[in-house]
Amino acid sequence: MQKNDYHHGNLKEELLQISFDFIAKEDTEKLTLKLLSDATGTSRSAIYRHFKNKDELIETMIKRGFDKFDDEVSPSLLDSKSPLIDRFYISGKRYMDFAKNNPNLYRLLFGKKYSHIREEILSIKDEDCSGFGALKKAVEEGQKSGILKKEDSYQQTIIIWSSLHGLASLLIDGFLDVEEIFDELFDKLFKSLLNAHMANKVKILSTIPILNKMLEPNKN
Repeated sequence: MQKNDYHHGNLKEELLQISFDFIAKEDTEKLTLKLLSDATGTSRSAIYRHFKNKDELIETMIKRGFDKFDDEVSPSLLDSKSPLIDRFYISGKRYMDFAKNNPNLYRLLFGKKYSHIREEILSIKDEDCSGFGALKKAVEEGQKSGILKKEDSYQQTIIIWSSLHGLASLLIDGFLDVEEIFDELFDKLFKSLLNAHMANKVKILSTIPILNKMLEPNKN
């Protein structure tokens, strides 16, 4: 059957939705423009009007993917009505949930395979960079309030981010089989980060019971 060049509705958005649905179940490497052509019943030329090649499709998916990631993680970091320590903890949990619930999308956003595309459209030195900019602002807020040590905020943010990324990668790639003890590992990681970055002799308030326990003085 001959495929149509004309397509009802917003073909670009339909192609993107199919692509995101596909990588929710399959590796991104298996995603092709031919697959999109077959799924929509449109000709390759119709798809080329929106994406001239797979790299252009991937670029748009990365932009949209970071928007989704940002919507998951940043609001809790920037919620000034909540104690800062709670915001770090909740956003860290949401970071992990995003990776766990969207493993192939997470690999697309943060993996090496398409880093050349990511680096052309994003920079972590950009204040609006998805998630990273929000974390850096929260770190700087913590420094100004005396909760966190006054160190280089950019480097401090990278250390925190890389710790989260490392645990998330272990989780989604099945390395060391951490899923069964993941919650315990996250809490221990968070406590280690607190111990490394908290200012000395500062009383921190939290509405989360597990955090108050972490913040209790060590009696040993």
